[in-house]
Amino acid sequence: MMKYTLDFGSPLPPGWTALEDQRRYWDRFTGRFGFRPGITESTWPAIAEPTPSITFDLTAPAGVAGSWASRFDAVNAEALRCFVGEFADDPTFVVLDWQHPGYRLDAAVHAATPDAEWRIPVYPNGDYYIFLRDDLSEGTFGHPWEQTLCVFGERLLGTLGRTLATWLPIKRIDGRRPPLA
Repeated sequence: MMKYTLDFGSPLPPGWTALEDQRRYWDRFTGRFGFRPGITESTWPAIAEPTPSITFDLTAPAGVAGSWASRFDAVNAEALRCFVGEFADDPTFVVLDWQHPGYRLDAAVHAATPDAEWRIPVYPNGDYYIFLRDDLSEGTFGHPWEQTLCVFGERLLGTLGRTLATWLPIKRIDGRRPPLA
């Protein structure tokens, strides 16, 4: 199982650096996506999901031992594979964590480190987790209370979105519920 860091007093894992200007990124993210935190269904989704995007339902089946943990690891591993493969020219992402420090992630360094710890995982496990390209054109938005992951941008949809769609239910496409089959 992949590890992730719980002790925020520990040194940063390889590939992770503190985000010095996180307020600027939060302001840009909120301005572009209309971020509005909320724990009740009436406030969901917490962003104006862009076009193109796919939002996946992360709800794990009840009563299936290991279901949540295996999904957690699979989503994080697949996101890392896509970050490194699709953005090999510049595998750096801005990582925002609601009400906590933000980071820059060099996905290639993280991937090349044995037993790499996630300072913040892609899969939301208690807070809003956001992975973004510097220009906000591509990324993921994890919503812990709705239990969803929004993948947006052409390149990430063609990789991460495509592979997650093979096994996770789709909740919304471009911010709208897909038609019933």
